[in-house]
Amino acid sequence: MGQWILRLDLRSPAFAGANPHLYRTGFEFAAIADELGFDHCMLSEHHGAADGYLPSPLVYGAAIAACTRRMRLRISALILPLHDPLRIAEDAAVLDRIAEGRLDLVLVAGFLPQEFAMFGRDVGTRGRALEDGIAVLRQAWRGQPFTYAGRTVEITPRPWQPAGPPLLLGGATALAARRAARVGDGFVPGIMGLWDTYAASCREFGKEAGPEPVFGPLAIFVSDDPETTWNRIARHALHETNCYARWYREGGIPGPYGHVDSAEALRATGLYQVLTPAQCIELARALGPRGQLYVHPLLAGIDADIGRETLRLLAEQVLPALRAAEEHG
Repeated sequence: MGQWILRLDLRSPAFAGANPHLYRTGFEFAAIADELGFDHCMLSEHHGAADGYLPSPLVYGAAIAACTRRMRLRISALILPLHDPLRIAEDAAVLDRIAEGRLDLVLVAGFLPQEFAMFGRDVGTRGRALEDGIAVLRQAWRGQPFTYAGRTVEITPRPWQPAGPPLLLGGATALAARRAARVGDGFVPGIMGLWDTYAASCREFGKEAGPEPVFGPLAIFVSDDPETTWNRIARHALHETNCYARWYREGGIPGPYGHVDSAEALRATGLYQVLTPAQCIELARALGPRGQLYVHPLLAGIDADIGRETLRLLAEQVLPALRAAEEHG
């Protein structure tokens, strides 16, 4: 019935009003999603955003790990060149132990010049910094002293997973796809059309690319009154879309979001869908077992009751119907 993914980035623009319990509501939704059998909780990273975009997904992920039991935690994505790789090796190892082996890392080179300036990093060397950082993480998690920057270091504790958390690479360019095949444990494409490049590169390195994911909408909501719910989320969806589109322009990269002038135009793209339970069941069946279904219950500061309604209808109608269909072939 596909993969169900809970998205949490905790951005909340000023027009959404005061939102003092946003982080705790994220814990609430993660616990519900875990109980419902969601596959992943996706936590993202950006810095210095006016809307409070989550800057510390490993910290927040530790709290999510403590209130869940089975759902995997996917940091998607961690901008590795902005960080000290030894610190990331330690923090990720601790988080993997809290989660008892449920951590995946999606690593990216980054693209926003202002983020690199904020941390005093060179945006021009981010590709090399990413690859060097990956090598450090792998070496650090072997549990033995090693040489780093001319000194002997040792990272403890070791992660729960024997080889450490899987290191998937994300990106929206052919270069990123080839890099993922060469040094990563998997690939998370930022745009459509890159999987063939990744798969071909995997074959060159004697690797299996695995099945290509099937992407659905970037955010799904379930409602008994889709028109009313769309009107409640539209301004928030526009904020997210146009913020990402602006970032892509500033970073000079492609992405799944483009600038949209109106809520009507955004709805027509299908990137955000408000569905009845029956329509959600139909979408999940159409996407198939490799489909990825993203639930974004705190989208840009929306009323948390919208997310609660989505999760309630998933629990009461959508997921039981999909599971019953699977059981009966």
